[in-house]
Amino acid sequence: MPHFIIEYTSNIKSAAHIPALLEKANKILISKSPTFPIGGIRSRAIELEDYYIADGQADDAFVHATLKIGSGRSEQVKAAVCDELFTMMKDHFKELYDQRYFALSMELYEFSEAGTYKWNNIHGRFKKNNR
Repeated sequence: MPHFIIEYTSNIKSAAHIPALLEKANKILISKSPTFPIGGIRSRAIELEDYYIADGQADDAFVHATLKIGSGRSEQVKAAVCDELFTMMKDHFKELYDQRYFALSMELYEFSEAGTYKWNNIHGRFKKNNR
């Protein structure tokens, strides 16, 4: 962990530059190592074809991000990474925001490690490289 997941409306796909957004998110999360082990970082996007926004009368769009992390980080650490991610997202989507009706949101989801199952040999690659 962490996992950075965005949902975005299909009406912005051509202008949203989603792969670049995911790369930026990973760079921020990698910069927080060892707080977030590099081998556990995942970013992904889900394009939404079916959605209804507000009164449905305009070509509204939205992006919603969820940052999922395991418990155990301080409130200060959580706030700092969320602030940095959300600032990056606002910068990334500034042009869209200025050109159309657009809503951007993000939430932090912190969970207990109890009940999670993991099988990951990616971590070993970073331990070998002292990262």
